[in-house]
Amino acid sequence: MSIPDDIFTEPENVDPDTLANLGPLRRLAGIWEGRKGADTNPKADGPEERAYFERIEMQPIDPQTNGPQLLYGLRYHQHVNTPEEETTFHDQIGYWLWEPATGLLMQTLAIPRGQVALSVGHAAADARTLIVESRRGVTDYGICSTTFLEQAFRTDSFRLEITFLADGSWSYVSDTTLAVRGQAEPFRHRDCNTLHKVGEPDFNPWLRALRTA
Repeated sequence: MSIPDDIFTEPENVDPDTLANLGPLRRLAGIWEGRKGADTNPKADGPEERAYFERIEMQPIDPQTNGPQLLYGLRYHQHVNTPEEETTFHDQIGYWLWEPATGLLMQTLAIPRGQVALSVGHAAADARTLIVESRRGVTDYGICSTTFLEQAFRTDSFRLEITFLADGSWSYVSDTTLAVRGQAEPFRHRDCNTLHKVGEPDFNPWLRALRTA
């Protein structure tokens, strides 16, 4: 990625309509549910297979700038349960971001077990597949975890692939490579599901204010 000489001047005449400028992320905007999730996770006596269902809400945010860099994005919350438990199986918040000028695609994530990550990819505005990845040990597009997770379930890499389907739904496969304490080989923690829309997105705050005015 080339950095311009002028790193301070922000773009002018920014379009406030985030939904109109999300590129490939436009298909993710809204509220989604999936009831056929499959999870493979590590246990002391071997891999465990779990079924799960989830709800993901993705709402547009106002355009964001880093000096001349202009980003459009979605704020998301993913909540996952299993059929046999009432407690949360997985909870995750973050942002999906897209830079129209370069096709740069990013996902941030934070989970309440002491882990954050910033994953990166590139995609055209009409892409039907999105792929983002991150790695432990780098200072850009990396993974940061607590001391316990580093020593017991170290996350070395993360890869998420999303496929948009003809009926308007979308599916994903996430692969997380773990170094589990006491196990000689890396463990591939995999999750997959298909999501169907149950609600439409709102306007981002700036555009809502303009339309109200």
